[in-house]
Amino acid sequence: MKDINPAPAPSGLIFNIQKFSLHDGPGIRTVVFFNGCPLRCRWCANPESQQLPPQILWHQDLCLHCETCVHTCPHGTISHTHEKDTTQAGEHSKEHGRIMISRCPDTSCDLCIQACPAHALERAGKRMTVSEVMTVCLQDLDFYEESGGGVTLSGGEAMMQPDFAQALLQSLKKEHIHTAIETTGYAAPAVFQKLCADLDLLLFDMKHWNAEKHKEGTGVDNALILENMKWAIESGKDVLPRLPVIPGYNDSLEDAKGFCERLRQVGADRIQLLPFHQFGEKKYDMLGRDYGYSDVPALHEEDLENFRNVFSEKGIHAFF
Repeated sequence: MKDINPAPAPSGLIFNIQKFSLHDGPGIRTVVFFNGCPLRCRWCANPESQQLPPQILWHQDLCLHCETCVHTCPHGTISHTHEKDTTQAGEHSKEHGRIMISRCPDTSCDLCIQACPAHALERAGKRMTVSEVMTVCLQDLDFYEESGGGVTLSGGEAMMQPDFAQALLQSLKKEHIHTAIETTGYAAPAVFQKLCADLDLLLFDMKHWNAEKHKEGTGVDNALILENMKWAIESGKDVLPRLPVIPGYNDSLEDAKGFCERLRQVGADRIQLLPFHQFGEKKYDMLGRDYGYSDVPALHEEDLENFRNVFSEKGIHAFF
């Protein structure tokens, strides 16, 4: 009888695993961050997650500007730009610059990262098997049981790696662990519905109620998102719509009324408001990208009381 080679263990690209989270579902949770996202939200707090191939982050505060990485890279995708910086009203100036990294064609190379004497380069993501992720998640099993917590898939968008996400969710369910996902909802209905079978909770982002404005801010319209949300609610899934409130984009009282209309259309009667913050700003610089909201002040709960009241007046429970 011929030997049958076993199927390779499912693996996926993960850029972070955060333990002891209290804001990504009920109880104490472990959050598994997936690489890859079909949206390009201009305010994204995890820009390193948007591309599926892991990107390289440059830590400017550690860099020696020795150009070791430039000379080490076999693909010629790293350069060092120079510019003059005048500090203190012309009293003195110094030459400095930044490391620019084009999309690396070989995500298994890492020669530049290994060669950097100051450890100023970091790849945002690595390939992990289900077993490797489960090993981390199971370390806090007692905390899940005591607090009613569990594991949340986040990103990026976990549904961009559906086979790996499903294998991980099924492994978690075998251990009787509560499962949740932070999702854009932008996935083919067949993929979305298949993954929902092993999800206890969907934390479902709504970026804008208007299709054109949604596309303007994220790169895609919201038709597929609303379709999937409606299906999940009608199927009896536990769905919590969440709204990142972005200044000048979706924070007007008219926007609040528009969101109320969309929530009624999909059958939702609650929404969590997420005030805009600047937590991801530094990452844009680390990626050599411009951040369009660098001069926009963060929002706080007290700034959104009138906005929240619109939902209450329309019979929808809005909370922070």
